[in-house]
Amino acid sequence: MDSRIAYRGYTFDDVLLEPLYSAILPSQVNVCSRLTRNIPLHLPVVSSPMDTVTESEMAIALAQEGGIGIVHKNMTIEQQALEVDRVKRSEHGVIVDPVTLPPEATAAEAARIMDERNIGGVPITVDGFLKGILTRRDLRFLDSPETKIEEVMTRENLVTAADDTTLEDAQRILLENKVEKLLLVDRDYRLKGLITIKDIDKNLRFPLASKDTRGRLRVGAAVGVMDFDRVAALLEKGVDVLVVDSAHGHSKNVVETVKEIKRRHEIDVIAGNVATTEGTRDLLMAGADAIKVGIGPGSICTTRIISGVGVPQLTAIANTAKAIADTNVPIIADGGIRYSGDIT
Repeated sequence: MDSRIAYRGYTFDDVLLEPLYSAILPSQVNVCSRLTRNIPLHLPVVSSPMDTVTESEMAIALAQEGGIGIVHKNMTIEQQALEVDRVKRSEHGVIVDPVTLPPEATAAEAARIMDERNIGGVPITVDGFLKGILTRRDLRFLDSPETKIEEVMTRENLVTAADDTTLEDAQRILLENKVEKLLLVDRDYRLKGLITIKDIDKNLRFPLASKDTRGRLRVGAAVGVMDFDRVAALLEKGVDVLVVDSAHGHSKNVVETVKEIKRRHEIDVIAGNVATTEGTRDLLMAGADAIKVGIGPGSICTTRIISGVGVPQLTAIANTAKAIADTNVPIIADGGIRYSGDIT
């Protein structure tokens, strides 16, 4: 039996750090890290792509604090794409592609879109030219949901600004006019964007929020092996990172899926889960931008119980670290963390 034991494994409970002298104050600590080669995080915390953990609500809350959520894949492609879209539209600096409706649309259509997108107003356009704005307040006292938008929308005295308006100037204009939405237009009155007072307030409340280059909250999404239709739909909604999610990441299907996604698209890919040096190297060779580590260490994960396979998590992390030592690819410890000391 002893000859079949490869090595001794350790988990978090088996190891403690020896305290040494320090002159660093808690206020001086910086926990900034990287999620992938190209995505930084102020808070190195990622929510699991489990159907009991991460949909848009969790992803929004975590991104506001500086982390990121990975939306699970146990739903239709359309549903998952909508969850990603809700995160991307929940908070912006400048919304450069706001949802719009034509004047002939009905109040019922407007109400449905506002509910789906969790927004409080919709610009009304014709061929890209701004014609008005419709808010929830305009819909509140209507007799019929079939009422045309053009009958109730605000079309006069619209508060607009040039499309190169800064957030500081936008805040001043909104406060001066006592409105919540500033419509950005070009010289020909084409709609070019939207700034809301809610987004400006959130910028002040959540200064460390994890955001993309357009000021939108970051969000990731899980995909299965060879599920390229799902990948395309998620990319269309602006997903920031894809997670090829498998209980056994060191498999042909996972490796080939990572290769194909990287060949087809310019998107960061997290691949896993693995627990060995060899598995990590194969995913690196496939093009993975981060490696997810852990075979069944989570408190509610049944992989080890059902399959009888796994590696104690601290040893799995050490195995993976050997493979990424000379690269700029981060590893993500997935599962097994029960206390703050485990993160340390």
